[in-house]
Amino acid sequence: MRYEKREITVEGQVTGPASVDWYLLDSISVAPERKRPLVIVCPGGGYAYRSDREAEPVVMKLLAMGYHCGLMNYSVAPSRFPTSLLELAEAVAMARENAGRWNADPEQIYVCGFSAGGHLVCSLGVFWSQQFVFERIGRMAQQVRPDGLILAYPVITAGEFAHQGSFDYLLGRTKEEEQAGACLEDSWGQKWSRQQVSLELQVTPETPPVFLWHTYEDASVPVENSLLLASALRRCGVSLELHIYPKGPHGLSLADDETSGSWRPDLLVPSVQNWVELAHTWIEGRK
Repeated sequence: MRYEKREITVEGQVTGPASVDWYLLDSISVAPERKRPLVIVCPGGGYAYRSDREAEPVVMKLLAMGYHCGLMNYSVAPSRFPTSLLELAEAVAMARENAGRWNADPEQIYVCGFSAGGHLVCSLGVFWSQQFVFERIGRMAQQVRPDGLILAYPVITAGEFAHQGSFDYLLGRTKEEEQAGACLEDSWGQKWSRQQVSLELQVTPETPPVFLWHTYEDASVPVENSLLLASALRRCGVSLELHIYPKGPHGLSLADDETSGSWRPDLLVPSVQNWVELAHTWIEGRK
């Protein structure tokens, strides 16, 4: 296996460049021509930090399934929307332009996100064809388009079932401040509101296929986030595989010993652990 770290610099970064850790499997002698899918992983953390539990352990699991991986170290607060979105778009373009050298399939570039990382991934899924995404990083729309989205208990809606903290950090103001007239203006002078980043309202028929899972008991990011997204995808005719598990709190990651630990035994939920195998089957079915 090879490892490469690449920095990504875009307008709006506050704390320095973002980066991607690329984990690239070597070719094997019996199939030297094999082009592997590549999955870029975006940990959660409410746009305030990036969770370790949703980072390298997930990458290791995907590598074992035969996929190249990228681990996205995207910008969080005090950087604001759309900074991290532009970084992820550039990471997808980077994967696609290096596909030949990495023995990756340029038509099998997936993005996988957890919680607020799911909001980031889904943002690329709904906004990839808009000029404010691809033109700002000097790319064409098709270069930044992911071939599929893998969403784990994602933050989606800024409405009734919102995880307000994620939107506070993403936009740099509270809901109350926005209602009082405060509005985020990005580095290009474009203004953004909570409604514009409420992603169930932004789905189009151009949104890539989605694999989506959540738990019914999630008290931090309610399951309605995934249900609202599923309904929007259905209306637009976008391919969706949806799994709602009855048990388990927010932030499960792999839901196993590796990502729970002795301090969070509630994150060890065997009935949820098969989500990654289901996602593997979903990816294989898209080849």
